[in-house]
Amino acid sequence: MESATKHARSSSNISDIVHRFAKVCRLRSMGVFSGENPIHNHHNRASSAEDSSNTTDEIEFDEQKIHPHPIEETLVGSHNAAATAVIPKLFDSISALKLAYIQLQEAHIPLNPEKIEVANDLVVSQLKVLSDIKRTYKEKQITKPNCDSSSGSSLLLAEIQDHESRLEKLQSHIQHKDSQIFELRRELEGLDRKNASLEEQLKRQKDFEEENMGPCRELDPYSFVDVFNAAAKSIHDFAKPLIGLMKASCWDLDLAANSIEESVVYLKRSHKKYAFESYLSRRMFHGFRPTLPNVDDITRFKDPFDALVEEPSSSFAKFCRLKYPLVVHPKMEASFFGNLDQRTFVLSGKHPRTPLYQAFVKMAKWVWILQGLAASVEAKAEIFGVQRGSEFSEDYMENVVEDGDDALEVDRDHGRHIVGFMVMPGFRVGKSVIRSRVYLSKMKCS
Repeated sequence: MESATKHARSSSNISDIVHRFAKVCRLRSMGVFSGENPIHNHHNRASSAEDSSNTTDEIEFDEQKIHPHPIEETLVGSHNAAATAVIPKLFDSISALKLAYIQLQEAHIPLNPEKIEVANDLVVSQLKVLSDIKRTYKEKQITKPNCDSSSGSSLLLAEIQDHESRLEKLQSHIQHKDSQIFELRRELEGLDRKNASLEEQLKRQKDFEEENMGPCRELDPYSFVDVFNAAAKSIHDFAKPLIGLMKASCWDLDLAANSIEESVVYLKRSHKKYAFESYLSRRMFHGFRPTLPNVDDITRFKDPFDALVEEPSSSFAKFCRLKYPLVVHPKMEASFFGNLDQRTFVLSGKHPRTPLYQAFVKMAKWVWILQGLAASVEAKAEIFGVQRGSEFSEDYMENVVEDGDDALEVDRDHGRHIVGFMVMPGFRVGKSVIRSRVYLSKMKCS
């Protein structure tokens, strides 16, 4: 009986201990004792159990065998999680600090006190964030000194390697962009040089156009060259609206160009514009006779049409009435406008204020001045032309197509440069020669 009672008490005691042990484990897993030191509490309970009975010693021994590894893994895992959370925050905060510092620098140039104050506050706040990260990390190291830091170091190393890899890609991208910027800068410098040259030419021409030319007999061959270039440009400028009206009237430009100059092989289709310029040049310089008009009556007006309005019966006005019917054929005008009213208006001694006629007057102005200068220079100017099929001569001819645009075409049968047609006539002024402008073609020389 006594042994049975002892056995029952022993069994009851063991069951109670197991029940309490399970309850403690559940509470610990739920975080009830999270503020306690698990190792210290563990040893306290072990001492208490040792005083109770031998059976309790066996249970405590089993507990010591079971629990140390899970507890250590939990601590290491929490440490890894903390390191994993801290590292991205650290990098983000450093990046934000750099950006804030850049903003602070930009706020000084130009000096902006308000932006400086805002940027300064931002830098201070980011430094505070870094300080908080450092303090938090040190506190966790102190509270968990036994945790293995190798995992945190490996995480930090992996994060650094990832950032270094991104940095290498960004540096490679920057180098590629730098090379592109260098090439674009070289192109820009070339364009700037070309623009400067063109601006100088335009300034020279503008100064010449606005300059009061004074008595014609004081002009020299150099002034004659300037007027010649201005006349050539005015013919080129008038050809643009003329071709535009042809397109609007559904003209066949290829057929029209061929009717002006036959059997010409053009290097480019766009070069057919030179055929229309040749047509205008022949019409405007037809019957060219050096005379002594008073060109001051024209040059004192910025717009030559104003000279016609003020003096509708001047020699320049007569020149316009003579040349306009030659340049604008009746069939051409009827196709453009559906009538011949403008032509009739001009022949009656009046000058219509229409875009086409105003453009024509600007062209006629420079041909009229050139005609006056040809008679006024000390050495008389003589006009000369070039026949199609002639061999190209650099002494008397200038290729109207620029050298960089496949300028020279060689006649394959004779190995010579052949003139397709003349675009502008040339002039001899004393011993000086103003070369005629020609278009070179593949046409065969007979």
